[in-house]
Amino acid sequence: MRVLLIKTSSMGDVIHTLPALTDAQAAIPGISFDWVVEEGFAEIPLWHPAVAEVIPVAIRRWRKHPLKTLRSGEWRRFRQRLKTHKYDLIIDAQGLLKSALLTTGLKTPVAGLDRHSVREPLASRWYDQPLSVPWGQHAVERVRQLFAQALGYQVPAETGDYGVNRAYLAGEQAAERYVVFLHGTTWVTKHWPELYWKQLAQLAVERGIQVKLPWGNDAEKARAERIAQGIAGVQVLPRLPLAGMARILAGARACVAVDTGLGHLAAALDVPTVSLFGPTNPGWSGAYGRSQVHLASDFPCAPCMSKKCKYEPTPDDARQFDLRQELPLCFTRLQPERVMLELEGVLCLRG
Repeated sequence: MRVLLIKTSSMGDVIHTLPALTDAQAAIPGISFDWVVEEGFAEIPLWHPAVAEVIPVAIRRWRKHPLKTLRSGEWRRFRQRLKTHKYDLIIDAQGLLKSALLTTGLKTPVAGLDRHSVREPLASRWYDQPLSVPWGQHAVERVRQLFAQALGYQVPAETGDYGVNRAYLAGEQAAERYVVFLHGTTWVTKHWPELYWKQLAQLAVERGIQVKLPWGNDAEKARAERIAQGIAGVQVLPRLPLAGMARILAGARACVAVDTGLGHLAAALDVPTVSLFGPTNPGWSGAYGRSQVHLASDFPCAPCMSKKCKYEPTPDDARQFDLRQELPLCFTRLQPERVMLELEGVLCLRG
């Protein structure tokens, strides 16, 4: 059986789909998947043995220059590649209008979430098999249930398995002993204060723990350099491609992360991780897997699920906290000393 899977982005969403492939592979011997995914994440599906081919798509880039995309022939070549193989089923696990439109003109039944379960209800009009999956549960479990209904098997009772070979990815890195601080994320409100990262780095080094700081853009590089400044034992990594970052994570003894795609990658690689949540809800999109510790703020307005902090500090807040360095204030409930205790706990689990 050959299935065309559409799950284009983001990094976390792509990673959250891997356990569903493991379930399907165990339930249906010989099943294989061709995966339509954003070009920037095209490496990730290849880490799973059930994936036969990756079909990169560039929706993020194409929509900025639609005429150039048409004239260059990129869109035509992409559509031709979708028709290279005969598929038994298409699963749209993205649940957006943009992903549903990719199935137009393909003479294969399409399965996806029904209008009550999908993020964009209009997308369900494209599905031959609209399926109901309840909200209010982790994204990994929702995708697992979608696949099980679409392919006709029961979801295994145990925690989902990402199916990624961590030892293979780690390579020689596995001989080192270090932790990784994943300090970069998209929303401004999801950033743990830089002051806290520096204090945590100091606490880690005092306990003989080597720290590695990755970065993906100039702003993240500058922040990593400020965190590491003056602290021996903290290393700012060079800029790495996704495969290189996966090797670093696979070789780590543990991670500390904000709500970020790399945190989900660490979980997929079975790396013990302490994840920090201020405005977002770990119950819906937290790092999924074994040895994953979620520290969620209990600030009065958390989780607000907002990209812009709307909380107005009180005079009492101004007396207790440095309003230049400790924003957003929801993270003041997750002090470096508390995070260090949790980090030591997951390090003990690894031995």
